[in-house]
Order: sequence, then structure tokens, then C-alpha cells
Amino acid sequence: MLAGDFDYETHGGGYAVRRRTDPRIAAYVHAALGDAGTVLNVGAGAGSYEPEDREVIAVEPSRAMRAQRRTPAVDAVAENLPFDDGSFDAAMATVTIHQWSDPGRGLRELRRVSRGPVVILTFDGDAGGDFWLAGYAPELIAVERRRYPALGDVAEALGGDCAVVTVPVPIDCVDGFTEAFYARPERFLDPEVRRSQSAWGFVEPAVVERSVAKLREDVESGEWDRRYGFLRDQPEYLGSLRLVTATPR
Repeated sequence: MLAGDFDYETHGGGYAVRRRTDPRIAAYVHAALGDAGTVLNVGAGAGSYEPEDREVIAVEPSRAMRAQRRTPAVDAVAENLPFDDGSFDAAMATVTIHQWSDPGRGLRELRRVSRGPVVILTFDGDAGGDFWLAGYAPELIAVERRRYPALGDVAEALGGDCAVVTVPVPIDCVDGFTEAFYARPERFLDPEVRRSQSAWGFVEPAVVERSVAKLREDVESGEWDRRYGFLRDQPEYLGSLRLVTATPR
């Protein structure tokens, strides 16, 4: 039985290699945690973005993902956390809430077990259509828009005072989500890269084949560079990546 909307037991291999912590994005996450000494990381995956200077307890329901971690994780789901109220100074969840079976319930659980800030790194589904990939794989962008909870709903579930910040994506970002390759279209031609982006798993194989073929044609012909080549010199991209920080009143 799946804990969320994507089968990481079958398709989660390699996340520790291709979905690594980008230190510039991590700086936003870690700053939002404030002076928290104990942190709960929910939907922790292979361990990306976990601060190394705090005591971190990780929760990850996928055995395949837990096996890729350097440190152990608790086998549990966001919607039913096995911790008492206010057990942690802070809680975090990075690029995971869209995969939870009940994001609202999971977010309320994070709020319940945290005495301080709850920090969520996620994407604004309504902003994804601005990314050039929408011109090649509109079905993928549509899937992402449906999966990501609205930011207003996230803030409502967390309560307290919520701040939402757009996080810049650096041109050489080492975390392999889709917008990380805004200046490197060739990377999408690699099936291993696409396997580490769960959205491709929701698109029909024929659609993936068509989208990738068109992108390959435009990269090889120079058409992509004629339309989007300015991005190759753009040091960062302001896309749909968001950091939500909720502090109790």
C-alpha cells in the first residue's frame, strides 16, 4: 500500500544521487528554522536539506528511500506522527507535501508536534506554467499543478503567522527537480534525470516520448537556444519554488 501518490519503493532508487541538497536553497530552509535545536523532518526521503548542526528526527514511510539515508528514519506517515504534542523545537518538510495522501492533515500534525516554526519547501503549482518546459510537456505541468496544494491552503492548515518567500534556483543547482535545469535543457534527455522527478511517472509513456523527442530536436537544431538561450547566462531563476514558514502566535 502506498503512503502517498507515488511509488517510491519501485521508482525511488537514485534519489540520493540526483536529488541532493543544494547549499544555497538549504540556507533558506535552515535560516527559517531559527535557533531550533531539535527538528522533525517529515517525508524526509534520502535526507536532503536536513541541517547537520541540529538534532534531527526523520520520518520516511518508503523503505527504498530509508535505505538511501546516512542516518535512520522512523517508518511513519505525515498524517499520523508518533510523537507527543510540542515534542520538537521546529518541524520541516521539503518537496514532499504534494505526495501526502492528506496534505492538510499532515500539515496540522507538523503544527501539533512543533513548539516553534514549521518550515515547508514546496512549489506553487499555479506558477509552473511559466517554465519553458510547459511548451514541450504541458501534460507534465498540468499534473504538477493538480498535485501541489494551494499555498493558501498550506497557510490555513498550519495556522499562526505565515510567510511565503520565492526561493531563487541557482543556475548550477544540484537538486534535480525540473526547474533546476532551467538553463540545461539537455539534462531532460537523460531518462535517469526524469526518473528522479516524480511528475514524469504520472504522464503516459507516449506523451513522454513525444515531449522528449521534440526537445531533443530543438536542442540539436539550436531552436531551444534561439528561444531560451538567454537562460544559459542567467545566474538564477525565480520560478515556482516557495518557502513557507509558519510560526505560532
